[in-house]
Parts: sequence; structure tokens; C-alpha cells
Amino acid sequence: MKKLFPLLFLLLSLTISAQTTAEKIHYKTITQTECVKKKGYRLVLKQVVSDSRCPEGVTCVWAGEVSFVVSVYKDKKFVEDVTFSSANREQNLELFSKYLGKKVTSVGVLPYPKQGVSVDPKSYVLKIGYTR
Repeated sequence: MKKLFPLLFLLLSLTISAQTTAEKIHYKTITQTECVKKKGYRLVLKQVVSDSRCPEGVTCVWAGEVSFVVSVYKDKKFVEDVTFSSANREQNLELFSKYLGKKVTSVGVLPYPKQGVSVDPKSYVLKIGYTR
């Protein structure tokens, strides 16, 4: 028993130290009128093409997906429109990382649909999580 206690203490301290070294995630919101930065690349949410996500308060067989178009500008010049789909998570993270110059960890579309409530298309925003 005396030998077991130091072993458990060692395992616990390793677990705690591993959790404190995790990178902090920061968030940036992209609306349909705002952009990420003025110099270099900037991103503007052009439109949400489709939103078939399962509304809150409803039990669905399929979770659904959302697709959206982001306009990419570099130094105030239009570069391209990129269509994203929640079904292509890895591709989304890679492209946003490229344009933002940061490691993007998550991309979400807000607001999330609710049962019986229609969403105004102009109220959609992108919430991008990244590490520095």
C-alpha cells in the first residue's frame, strides 16, 4: 500500500501538468459586414447557402449540415468566393488556417436553429476558434 501511494501521486501530477500546458483557444467572429483584418487577407461571410442542422428541442435521425460562402480579399482586392460545408471539417480548418495565418481549431455557424423559430439570413455569423 505504501508503494502504491507514490505511484498514484506521480500519475496524478503528470495528468495535471499535461492539462496546464494546453494552448488557449481564442475566438474571432466574422459577420456579413465585418472582416478579420484590413491588411493581408480578410474574410467576409457572403451568405449561408443552406442550413439543415437539427433544431434545438427536436430529436433527429440525422444531425444535418450547414454550408456557407466566404468572400476572400487580399489587400482590399477580391480573391475568391469559397464555399464551405460542415461535412468537410478538415478542409474547412485547413483553408481558414491558410487565410488567417493561425491554427484554426473550430468553425461554427451561429445562431443554431431552434424549433419553430426562423432565422433571419442577415443574422448569421461565423465563430472561428484558433490558437496563436
